[in-house]
Amino acid sequence: MSKKVSFTLLFVILSFVAFADEFYINSRTGNDTYPGNKIQPLKTIAEAARRVNSSDTRSSTTIILQEGIYPLTETVLFNNNKFSAENRLIIKAEKLPDDPDWNPQCMPILTSIIPTIPVKNNGEESKGIDIEVNHVTIQGLRFTGSPLYYYIDGKQNRRYYPIWRNGKNLDDLLVTQCLFTGNVDISPIRVAVIANGHGLVVDHCVFYNCQNPVVFWEAEGGTSYHNAMRYCLVFESNYSGVWTTTNTGDDFEFHNNIIANGQAGWIRDNKSIHQYRIHDCIFTSNTILTGNGGGSAISNDFLKMDNVQLNGVVEIDKDQGKKNFLQLKDGSFGSELKAGLFKK
Repeated sequence: MSKKVSFTLLFVILSFVAFADEFYINSRTGNDTYPGNKIQPLKTIAEAARRVNSSDTRSSTTIILQEGIYPLTETVLFNNNKFSAENRLIIKAEKLPDDPDWNPQCMPILTSIIPTIPVKNNGEESKGIDIEVNHVTIQGLRFTGSPLYYYIDGKQNRRYYPIWRNGKNLDDLLVTQCLFTGNVDISPIRVAVIANGHGLVVDHCVFYNCQNPVVFWEAEGGTSYHNAMRYCLVFESNYSGVWTTTNTGDDFEFHNNIIANGQAGWIRDNKSIHQYRIHDCIFTSNTILTGNGGGSAISNDFLKMDNVQLNGVVEIDKDQGKKNFLQLKDGSFGSELKAGLFKK
């Protein structure tokens, strides 16, 4: 075999391997029978998950969602735990907020019509993306709530969680530059991001009208380590701005966040003994600053605060034609903290 033929064959093989680890999705032009490249994309993220779960290739995998609306009719489960810190699973938008030609309409929209399932002694619930693997990044997506009924007999009996992780021994889930928009009356989000295990990092996200933006949950061994929430904007949450449990360790990184116009700024589980150092944040116009798991006000002495402002008016831009739609108005109070979708 000539060197030229050998080189060509090697190029073809390498191209196939790269192709196998990258899937494009387009809700309008895609088809789940297609190979999943940019020219012939898949239609659903559920099909991409099926292919990832069935692959034994131990390399990074990127799932790229192109602009469009993605109705979730079933929980999208990732359970092939083959990734590493160097070779991650990345689920991201084709255009990201810091790209020069990005605008809010570029964000792929994931909306749920997933049927709820009964939970023993706790009503019903549904989950959007269920991450049961280590080393995952979710970037640049917009999640809306579920239009399924939320209240039954006056109780919050049906709940929707857009991003969920159940495994108490899992580690390293980064949710970054995502927008979560709920509506308590029409399409509520109970908790935008809820995760057991370690290493849940919520970075440069916007939570608008969610009941709870994030719950740092339980971990195998009793303490959950290296979690973080930074550069996030939480506006008009009708229960909490952040929720830490008895397991959330003292190394919790919390800074450059704005939590405004909601119910409780911070909910801490009733039995928690952990203390947290937080800095460069704004908590303002919330009904209470800190509360317990039942929503009652408690002392904030578990927070060691440095440069945390408790007064001021946070203004959100609701002009859909602007890049900072549902983010801080340009130059308004808190802008210096750089909370929001943009990293640059």
